[in-house]
Amino acid sequence: MIRRIQAAPEDAPFLYQLYASTRSDEMTAWGWGKEQAEAFLAMQYTFQRRSYEQQFPQAEHSILYSNHERIGQVLIWRDSDQWILVDLSLLPECRGQGIGSELIRKLQSMAAKAGVPLRLSVQIDNPAVRLYVRLHFRVIEQGDVYHRMEWHPEQAVTAGREGVT
Repeated sequence: MIRRIQAAPEDAPFLYQLYASTRSDEMTAWGWGKEQAEAFLAMQYTFQRRSYEQQFPQAEHSILYSNHERIGQVLIWRDSDQWILVDLSLLPECRGQGIGSELIRKLQSMAAKAGVPLRLSVQIDNPAVRLYVRLHFRVIEQGDVYHRMEWHPEQAVTAGREGVT
């Protein structure tokens, strides 16, 4: 069972470790040394945090727990006409186990009850794109680096027949 607990300042080291884990393949591919990669990741992590705080100041930021261990984070911004899944990140050893699918299905169900679409942005080459497509998100804007994707509550009726609620 996955629990969500509001993120706190003392979660910062874990959140940095989590962020770095999402970029490890990229760092390896670039062939940078440890110090160079670490400096780059620290700068990018700080930039991402500030960007989220500026763009989504009232976002709900939760740490994901399984068996009392931190395994990831989710950041959700809600307003009256849309919800945005700003970030969903899991540690590498927790990926591919259905955790992300479960969390997104719950968000879809809640968004359907609220009568609002659920939106997100994802890097085009991110393996999570396949997950979002499976969960009935559609690309609404295709950029050079990111897809903007959207799921509508009207899809809940169709998706529910396929086991996604």
